[in-house]
This record gives sequence, structure tokens and C-alpha cells, in this order.
Amino acid sequence: MRNSLKVAKWEIKRNMMNKSFIISLLLTPALFMFFFFVPQLFSGGDDNADTVKVFVLDELGVWDDVKAIVETQDLNWDLLLTEVTEPEMQEQVTDTENTVYIPLTEKTLNEGLINLYMSEDVSENFVYEAYTLEAPLRQLQIDRLGLSEEQKNVIAKGISVQQADLGEATSDGGTAENEAVDENDPLKRVIPGAFAGIILFSIVMTGMMIFTSASQEKKEKVAEIILSSVTPGELMQGKIIGYFVLGITQVVVWLAVGMPLVAWKLELPLMEYLLVPELLLLLLLAVSGYLLFSSIFVAIGATVEDMTATSNFQGIVMMLPFLPLIFIGPIISDPSGIIAKIGSFFPITSPAVWIIRLSMLDEWPWIEIIIALAILFVTIWLMMKAAGKIFKIGILMYGKNATPKEIWKWLWA
Repeated sequence: MRNSLKVAKWEIKRNMMNKSFIISLLLTPALFMFFFFVPQLFSGGDDNADTVKVFVLDELGVWDDVKAIVETQDLNWDLLLTEVTEPEMQEQVTDTENTVYIPLTEKTLNEGLINLYMSEDVSENFVYEAYTLEAPLRQLQIDRLGLSEEQKNVIAKGISVQQADLGEATSDGGTAENEAVDENDPLKRVIPGAFAGIILFSIVMTGMMIFTSASQEKKEKVAEIILSSVTPGELMQGKIIGYFVLGITQVVVWLAVGMPLVAWKLELPLMEYLLVPELLLLLLLAVSGYLLFSSIFVAIGATVEDMTATSNFQGIVMMLPFLPLIFIGPIISDPSGIIAKIGSFFPITSPAVWIIRLSMLDEWPWIEIIIALAILFVTIWLMMKAAGKIFKIGILMYGKNATPKEIWKWLWA
């Protein structure tokens, strides 16, 4: 293991001093920032344009509490009292810009549902901001109710927020259909999933450099010198560890730049969404995907004499990380469907497909997850063993690219 770490350290040091790696490391966040800020330069830069006029009908006597919470949250609201009734709100909001009407009435408290009458130009993110109104209304519920079981259920139900339907109004001033925003915030699943997906994509793309590294050392006959000091297995393990560290380095740099910008732009508490136990499983899937693909890349790279003359077989292998893309459509339309499940148990697609599925499912199918992880870990172990055999012979074979038939013979040698 000591020699493997020495090889890893050598790979890290060599690539860290490589101009193309440094350019990629720094240019990617620079481009991200460029495309992030350029649209704002052409938007006119008027901060007041984003201020939302929020008219509140306060029949519950919670105006002071609401005002204090909005000021504490530093929301970009221009908070105003109004006596416009809920049926009139629907009519007036259609003729206004950047305006929201919020009725806080007895009906709101009893149903546990706040209707937001929003003009068309108001961002949908306002719905999430409006959850700040839940606290004073919840407190009012507690003050008014005793401790009977029925009343406890009312309190447990909480306050939901929805964008009011501007269609046909009902006789009681409501709307024809009221669909509340899911109390289980989807961002709690999407953000950790996106984070793990970025890590998987980044380290796998960096892992593809193993293919080039092994092929280049073989072509330049550097491998013979290296193998005089370490075994083929130690060389292979060192490369996998080294490029994993390089991939994580890229991810850390990119996220260090990107996350604060996203949190600032969308006004989201990203760390609260990320620091959840579920993230550990998603990261495990990402690392497992890297180990699987890196073992394939390092083995096939050792069989290639000339990258410019690589066969179709090696080209197909390099496309394996992109295979899960064919499952994206069916997974999004039905995360629990048969196609999504097949992709979940097929080792090549399992890490990416599971990350997508777990970002969408309300309840995680733990039995399926455990079975899929078992299959994935066994596959990684078998692939590492096979890669070791292929790498041991292929790295010292010169003069031509190995054929699939020859590789098959090496596996059973």
C-alpha cells in the first residue's frame, strides 16, 4: 500500500504541474462566474426592480409579528397593509406588476393554507420565501387551541403555501382548485442529489485521464522503469487513488466558487440542504461509480499502444460513463418504473441512475438500494481483479493495440 500511495503522490504532483490541468481547474469556475454575472450587466442593475409589493389583509391581528419576521429575514418585500378582500385580490393582481396579495383570515387559519395572489412577473421563489409567515400563524393556532388530540392534529398539519389559481373563483372567495405546495420541500432531495451528481461527473471525467496516462507511459516505455520499483497492482492502485484525489480537488475548487454564488443568487440555505444524512449514501454512490469506471479505464489504457489508432472497442469503453443518459427520460417521468429499476441494478448505470431516482422519490426503497449496492460492490471487486490481470500483461505489451480476443484470454490466464 505504501508503494501505491507513492505512485498516487507522483501522479498528483505531475498533474498539478500540468498546464492543461491548471487551466481546466481555474478556467471552469472563471467561465461559470462570467456567465453568472454577464446577464446581470444587461439587466439594467436596478435593485428596486426586484422589490415585491406585498399587500397583507390582516384579520388575525398578526401584522406586527409578520413585519418583524420579514425584517429579520431581510426579504426584498415592500410590506403594506390592505383592506382589499380576498375576492377582490384576484381581480386587482391581474392589473399590477411585481405585486402579491396575501389574505390572513380566519379561513386561512382554519384550513392551514395561505393563498398567494401573485402577478405574473413575480418569481416562483416567492412561494418559498412566504413560508416565513408560517411561524406567527402556527403560534396563533397554539394560543387559540387547547391540548386535545383533535387540536394537536390541527397544529401538526401546519400552514402550507400555494400560488392562488387566477381561474374561476368560487362563491366563498376562494378558487376552484387549491393544490398546496408539498410540505416535503423537493429541494431537500434535489440539492443533495445534484451535489452528488456533480461529484460523480467530475471525478469520472478526471478518471478518464487514467486511460491517457497508462497509454502514454506504455508508448514512451516509462512503465518498464516504474515496474522495476513497484508491482503492476501497486501501479494500478496508485493511479486510481491519485486521479481520485485530482477529481476531488477539481470538485472542491469548482464548488467553492459555485455554491456561494448559487446560494446568493437563489437566496437558498444550501448548507442546510446538504448537511443531511442522506448525502452520505449519495456520495457513496458517486465514489462507487468512480471506482468502477476507473478500473475499466486503467485496464483498457494499458492495452492501447497508440491513442490515435485506438480501436472501436476502446472507443466504446470510453462511452460507458454516458450510458445512464438513455435512462434520464423514463426516470424523470416515472422514478419507480420498470426502466428506472433496471438501470438501478445494472452496475454500469447504477450509481448515476440511483442518484437521479433518490433526488425525486419521496420515500427511498431501502431494500432495492441494499440489493443494488451489493451488486455494485461485488462488480467493483470483480472488475478490480480483472483490471489487475489485464493491466499486468497489457502494460508490458508493445507494438500493437490488444484485441478483445486477447484481453479475454488474459482474464482467464
